[in-house]
Amino acid sequence: MEFTGSVDIPATRERVFAFVTNPDKVGQCGPAVETIEILDPTHFRAKARVGVGFISARFVVDLEITEQQPPDMAIIKARGQAPGSAVDAVGRMNLVDGPEPGTTTMLWAAEVNISGMLASVGARMVEGTADKMIGQTFDCIRAKIVAEG
Repeated sequence: MEFTGSVDIPATRERVFAFVTNPDKVGQCGPAVETIEILDPTHFRAKARVGVGFISARFVVDLEITEQQPPDMAIIKARGQAPGSAVDAVGRMNLVDGPEPGTTTMLWAAEVNISGMLASVGARMVEGTADKMIGQTFDCIRAKIVAEG
């Protein structure tokens, strides 16, 4: 599955980049994230509970920032396991100047592969749940960056 989008954030690229590459901060915005463990500056481990339809699974996800060019671009790879399910994902983020001075537009894309029981509920249901979670995540990121002001 592929997801793409853009989001305008009323903050500089430097502030947005610093927030979204800080696992302690951005991890608070993942609606399913229970814990984040920082292994080193580019490796993290998250525990998250994801429910799709009648199936709920607790994933342990290893994340790695594989490439970054502050404050413009980052690529994050994720690999997660849950009993009977697995997920592999690559997320890319590009930050460009936004429509107003001092604002940023985040252009993002994610390629996600799910296997096992979670995939068995059907792509349409998984995509609907993912779209909802993505929207909640970006709303939270925007609100927290604004609140940090």
